[in-house]
Amino acid sequence: MRVADLMTPKVFTLLAEKKLFVAQQVMDWAHIRHIPVVDDHGRLVGLVSHRDILRASISALYSSISKMERSQHLAGIAVRDVMQTHVHTATPDATVQEAAKLMRHEKIGCLPVVNAERKLLGIITEHDLLGLVEGLPSVG
Repeated sequence: MRVADLMTPKVFTLLAEKKLFVAQQVMDWAHIRHIPVVDDHGRLVGLVSHRDILRASISALYSSISKMERSQHLAGIAVRDVMQTHVHTATPDATVQEAAKLMRHEKIGCLPVVNAERKLLGIITEHDLLGLVEGLPSVG
Protein backbone atom coordinates (compact mmCIF):
# COMPACT_ATOMS: atom_id res chain seq x y z
CA MET A 1 0.00 0.00 0.00
CA ARG A 2 1.25 3.48 -0.86
CA VAL A 3 1.18 6.59 1.32
CA ALA A 4 -1.23 8.19 -1.20
CA ASP A 5 -3.73 5.44 -0.42
CA LEU A 6 -3.76 6.18 3.32
CA MET A 7 -2.90 9.87 3.73
CA THR A 8 -5.41 12.55 4.58
CA PRO A 9 -5.48 14.77 1.48
CA LYS A 10 -7.42 17.70 2.94
CA VAL A 11 -5.13 19.22 5.53
CA PHE A 12 -5.45 22.27 7.75
CA THR A 13 -2.47 24.53 7.03
CA LEU A 14 -1.12 27.83 8.31
CA LEU A 15 1.12 30.54 6.97
CA ALA A 16 4.22 31.29 9.07
CA GLU A 17 3.03 34.77 10.03
CA LYS A 18 -0.16 33.49 11.70
CA LYS A 19 -0.23 33.55 15.48
CA LEU A 20 0.01 30.51 17.76
CA PHE A 21 -3.43 31.31 19.15
CA VAL A 22 -4.87 30.48 15.70
CA ALA A 23 -2.92 27.21 15.58
CA GLN A 24 -4.19 26.27 19.04
CA GLN A 25 -7.79 27.06 18.09
CA VAL A 26 -7.59 24.98 14.89
CA MET A 27 -6.05 22.04 16.76
CA ASP A 28 -8.67 22.17 19.49
CA TRP A 29 -11.56 22.49 17.02
CA ALA A 30 -10.36 19.81 14.58
CA HIS A 31 -8.92 17.45 17.24
CA ILE A 32 -5.50 17.35 15.56
CA ARG A 33 -1.94 17.64 16.89
CA HIS A 34 0.02 18.79 13.82
CA ILE A 35 -0.44 21.60 11.30
CA PRO A 36 1.83 21.94 8.27
CA VAL A 37 3.07 25.47 7.62
CA VAL A 38 3.12 26.46 3.96
CA ASP A 39 4.18 29.43 1.87
CA ASP A 40 1.91 31.37 -0.48
CA HIS A 41 2.41 28.67 -3.14
CA GLY A 42 1.43 25.72 -0.94
CA ARG A 43 5.02 24.53 -0.42
CA LEU A 44 5.90 23.08 2.96
CA VAL A 45 8.13 25.37 5.05
CA GLY A 46 7.56 23.92 8.51
CA LEU A 47 5.34 22.11 10.96
CA VAL A 48 3.76 23.27 14.20
CA SER A 49 2.73 20.68 16.74
CA HIS A 50 0.73 20.64 19.91
CA ARG A 51 4.02 20.22 21.79
CA ASP A 52 5.41 23.36 20.15
CA ILE A 53 2.42 25.30 21.44
CA LEU A 54 2.78 23.82 24.93
CA ARG A 55 6.46 24.82 25.03
CA ALA A 56 5.55 28.39 24.05
CA SER A 57 2.61 28.64 26.46
CA ILE A 58 2.49 30.17 29.88
CA SER A 59 1.85 27.30 32.25
CA ALA A 60 -1.81 26.60 32.88
CA LEU A 61 -0.76 25.55 36.37
CA TYR A 62 0.14 29.11 37.30
CA SER A 63 -3.18 30.02 38.89
CA SER A 64 -2.81 33.80 38.92
CA ILE A 65 -2.82 33.97 35.11
CA SER A 66 -6.24 33.69 33.52
CA LYS A 67 -7.09 31.67 30.44
CA MET A 68 -7.59 34.95 28.60
CA GLU A 69 -4.09 36.11 29.52
CA ARG A 70 -2.62 32.81 28.31
CA SER A 71 -4.55 33.21 25.02
CA GLN A 72 -3.28 36.77 24.66
CA HIS A 73 0.25 35.48 25.18
CA LEU A 74 -0.18 33.01 22.28
CA ALA A 75 -1.74 35.75 20.16
CA GLY A 76 1.57 37.61 20.35
CA ILE A 77 3.74 34.77 19.04
CA ALA A 78 4.05 34.00 15.33
CA VAL A 79 3.99 30.40 14.16
CA ARG A 80 7.39 30.98 12.48
CA ASP A 81 8.94 31.59 15.91
CA VAL A 82 8.19 28.07 17.19
CA MET A 83 7.58 25.89 14.12
CA GLN A 84 9.91 23.06 13.24
CA THR A 85 11.71 23.77 9.97
CA HIS A 86 13.57 20.46 9.66
CA VAL A 87 10.53 18.35 8.80
CA HIS A 88 10.66 14.73 7.72
CA THR A 89 8.32 14.11 4.79
CA ALA A 90 7.00 11.31 2.62
CA THR A 91 6.19 11.14 -1.05
CA PRO A 92 2.82 9.82 -2.22
CA ASP A 93 4.52 6.84 -3.87
CA ALA A 94 6.38 5.74 -0.73
CA THR A 95 5.08 2.58 0.89
CA VAL A 96 3.13 2.78 4.11
CA GLN A 97 5.79 0.53 5.65
CA GLU A 98 8.53 3.04 4.72
CA ALA A 99 6.51 5.87 6.28
CA ALA A 100 5.84 3.88 9.45
CA LYS A 101 9.52 2.93 9.75
CA LEU A 102 10.61 6.57 9.41
CA MET A 103 8.01 7.78 11.92
CA ARG A 104 9.01 5.10 14.41
CA HIS A 105 12.75 5.64 13.94
CA GLU A 106 12.49 9.43 14.27
CA LYS A 107 9.83 9.21 17.03
CA ILE A 108 7.46 11.54 15.21
CA GLY A 109 3.68 11.48 14.94
CA CYS A 110 3.20 12.52 11.33
CA LEU A 111 4.75 12.96 7.92
CA PRO A 112 3.58 15.71 5.58
CA VAL A 113 3.25 14.25 2.09
CA VAL A 114 4.90 16.39 -0.57
CA ASN A 115 5.86 16.24 -4.24
CA ALA A 116 9.31 16.99 -5.68
CA GLU A 117 8.71 20.76 -5.38
CA ARG A 118 7.71 20.35 -1.68
CA LYS A 119 4.09 21.22 -2.49
CA LEU A 120 1.91 19.80 0.28
CA LEU A 121 -0.34 16.98 -0.94
CA GLY A 122 -1.54 15.56 2.37
CA ILE A 123 -0.44 14.17 5.70
CA ILE A 124 -0.05 10.70 7.14
CA THR A 125 -0.28 10.31 10.91
CA GLU A 126 -0.03 7.69 13.62
CA HIS A 127 -3.81 7.73 13.66
CA ASP A 128 -3.91 6.73 9.98
CA LEU A 129 -1.48 3.87 10.58
CA LEU A 130 -3.45 2.64 13.58
CA GLY A 131 -6.61 2.69 11.44
CA LEU A 132 -4.84 0.50 8.89
CA VAL A 133 -3.84 -2.00 11.57
CA GLU A 134 -7.39 -1.95 12.91
CA GLY A 135 -8.73 -2.62 9.42
CA LEU A 136 -10.59 0.66 8.94
CA PRO A 137 -11.03 2.05 5.39
CA SER A 138 -8.43 4.61 4.32
CA VAL A 139 -9.29 8.30 3.93
CA GLY A 140 -7.19 8.92 0.78
